[in-house]
Amino acid sequence: ATSEETAASTTNKDSEWVRLQSSDGFSYLVKRKVAQASGTIRNMLDPEGGYAEALSKVCEIRERGIIVEKLVEYMSFKTYYESINTKDEIPLNEFLERINPEIILELYAYFLHKFNLHILTVPVIKATCS
Repeated sequence: ATSEETAASTTNKDSEWVRLQSSDGFSYLVKRKVAQASGTIRNMLDPEGGYAEALSKVCEIRERGIIVEKLVEYMSFKTYYESINTKDEIPLNEFLERINPEIILELYAYFLHKFNLHILTVPVIKATCS
């Protein structure tokens, strides 16, 4: 494959959409690049991993819809700001204002530590508890 074909393949793969399905029946269409902010979801979608999710592009998350929705928001926020060099430039309040403190704590308890989404966990918990 030429470098152009490889680049096109990578671009197509990053622009694909995947579906995250909550336990209570809510579905969220998410760009693959955003979903891959989670190491667990990235592994589920890896064609070489042998998981059914890689073929179906549907990942079932065993949590209620509001939690999956906020997980999607967090992964989107993380993906958008991943190229920023210093954490001082990340507008943390922009993310925090949209999420109830109880949801933030539930996200941390169930997902943020499991899915390697640590970019904001300590500041989020400090801001929530203060």
